[in-house]
Amino acid sequence: MRILLFVSGFAALLAGAALFTPTPVRAASCCGGGTAIGLVVPKFARAVTDLSADLEIYDGYWNQKKEYTSDPPKSDLRQYRLNLGYGRRFGQKWQGGATLPYVWNENNYSGLKTSSQGLGDASLFLWYDLLEERQLWLATGAEVLIPTVTIGTSLLLPTGISPYDSEESSFDVTGRGFYRLDGNLLIDKTIKAWNTSLTLGYGTYFERSVNREYGKAVAPYHKKLGDRLSASASLGYRYFVGTGGDNLTGTIGYAYLTEAEAEIDGISDRNSSFSKQSFSGTLAYSSTDSDWSVRGAWSHALKKDGWGENFPVTDIYTLGVRYVFR
Repeated sequence: MRILLFVSGFAALLAGAALFTPTPVRAASCCGGGTAIGLVVPKFARAVTDLSADLEIYDGYWNQKKEYTSDPPKSDLRQYRLNLGYGRRFGQKWQGGATLPYVWNENNYSGLKTSSQGLGDASLFLWYDLLEERQLWLATGAEVLIPTVTIGTSLLLPTGISPYDSEESSFDVTGRGFYRLDGNLLIDKTIKAWNTSLTLGYGTYFERSVNREYGKAVAPYHKKLGDRLSASASLGYRYFVGTGGDNLTGTIGYAYLTEAEAEIDGISDRNSSFSKQSFSGTLAYSSTDSDWSVRGAWSHALKKDGWGENFPVTDIYTLGVRYVFR
């Protein structure tokens, strides 16, 4: 049961890894945003591309009583990801794009060593600019309080290796194995060098039939994962370096994720729901014209009771580079 619970969280964490990867969510509005559900193309640009690498280290888990429990001695569980993202504007208010990770797993758990590699789950996203904040020198009265509001939808594609494929080791999955449709909301506000943002997402999985688990045939059944709620908030400050216009942006963030119980042939699976909270810090350097930016980030989950449920505790380290096409 311990391994089954961990693997459930392991696969779930991959699918939601972008949420815990602390990208600068339009930090101080320097060069377009990265969010849990895709890239956001800045108004002055026609497209943006992003390449990043993650190292995720697993260190214990929260059980179903929300208690933190350490892994067995000498355990070493790691996942490496190379993430490619592209976003493009289709008009003044519409934009869309895709993200695709490639995953490497290297695990040693209770003397069992496994490794695997392959595509993770891809995502397609579509955004609409609902409201746009006005520059301070243009705003009058209450207009100064209006934030940028972007709404959108994203579709998770089961392109990764899931527990329902031929992979025999439960530690070596790279995806959920389900389609998921999300509704997303991004609220962003910049005042001089300060920026704050809030991202909300609610997703529902499509039901699928299952006749294989970890490479072994099983009696056919229908399964639907529980609905997912995600939320993240960030606060950033931009500092101009010298007189050339290059800038350095620091961002701190908080993220929360929860997923309801799955259903098997319409019956709830009481061991499948989970939740996790994490904190993040990001440092990004942008060129004068904001076309190029590089970043380093760290996402950390507290190894304390009550900060998660039925989910692994992880640290995620990220290095990334972004380029904006005008």
